[in-house]
Amino acid sequence: MYEKLNILDEKDKRLRMISKEVKFPLSDEYKELIKKIIDELTYSQIEELAEKYDLRPGMGLAFPQLGINERIIVIVHEYEEGKFDNYVMVNPKIVSTSDEMIAAELGEGCLSVNRDVEGHIKRNARVTVEGFDEDGNKIRVRAREELSLAFQHEIDHLNGILFYDRIDKNKPFYSPEELRLI
Repeated sequence: MYEKLNILDEKDKRLRMISKEVKFPLSDEYKELIKKIIDELTYSQIEELAEKYDLRPGMGLAFPQLGINERIIVIVHEYEEGKFDNYVMVNPKIVSTSDEMIAAELGEGCLSVNRDVEGHIKRNARVTVEGFDEDGNKIRVRAREELSLAFQHEIDHLNGILFYDRIDKNKPFYSPEELRLI
């Protein structure tokens, strides 16, 4: 029987905390939770399963969204219809970024924010992220476009930042001439 994750709502103060570095080895409980997160994010991006389990579409989740104040993020990226890459990163750090800035044309969403929030979030078009896999091996991911946005969004969660904190109150929208919208 599939059981939905209990994702915290934006009003929960725990989402505003800075998460702690994770110590290895990861517990079996954490490894099991990571598997559940991957399943739920995958199901949420497959229309019939999203409907069946009443899931909002999402491609990333950070442990703080589950009330666990530790630096672990999971991203499930659908790179082609029905084909997914899973990224699990422990203690992730952005080590380099592109100068080029982009934004999601329709804005960003978040599984902890159960409402529409209007506005563009300027983010780096490309990022290189270093961290560790579940077994403590050092890993490095170069992400571009949509995947780059997802890494920046999830790492923000580890620092107590919600996406709408990054919307410029004086200029919430950009034209395609001002910023590349994807």
